[in-house]
Amino acid sequence: MNNLTTDKLIRYIKVTLMMYISFFGLLVMYSNFTDYASNYEYVAHVLSMDTTRDNLKLSYRAITSPMLHHRIYWLILTLEVTFTGFCLIGSYHLYRQLNGSAEDFHEAKKFSLIGLMIALFVYYICLQVIGVEWFNMDQSTVWNAKDWARHIVDFIFPLLIFIAVRIER
Repeated sequence: MNNLTTDKLIRYIKVTLMMYISFFGLLVMYSNFTDYASNYEYVAHVLSMDTTRDNLKLSYRAITSPMLHHRIYWLILTLEVTFTGFCLIGSYHLYRQLNGSAEDFHEAKKFSLIGLMIALFVYYICLQVIGVEWFNMDQSTVWNAKDWARHIVDFIFPLLIFIAVRIER
C-alpha cells in the first residue's frame, strides 16, 4: 500500500466505476435480447398509452403501430449496445493508461465519456423525458420505469462528471 498514492487510487476508482456501468449495460443487453417479448411488451404499452389514466386531450400522442413499437424498441436496443460498447472500450483505454502520464490518462477518457452521454440519452431523454412527459409513463401502475430510470441517471450523471474532471496528476 505504500506505493498507492491518492492520485493512483483515483485512477483505479475511475476504471472500476466504468467497469461497473459496463457490467450494468451488459446485463441490460442480456435481458433485452434473451427476453425480447417481455421488454417489447413494456415498450408497446408505454407507446400505446393504454395503461395510463384516460385523458382524451393527450391520447393523440399514443403510438399504436406494432411495427413502430418494434422499430423504436430496436432503436433503444441499438443505443444500449452502443453505450455499453463505448463504456467497455473506455474502461479498457483507462486501464491501459493507469500508469501513463496525466495527459495520456485524460485523453483515454474519450470513449468513456461518449458511452456515458449515450447512456444519459437513453435513461434520461428516452425514459424520463419522452416516456414520462410525452407518453405519461408515470401514470401507469404497471408499466412505469420512471423511478428505475431515475436511479440509473443518479449514478450515470455524477459518474460522467467524475470521469471528466481532470484531477489526476
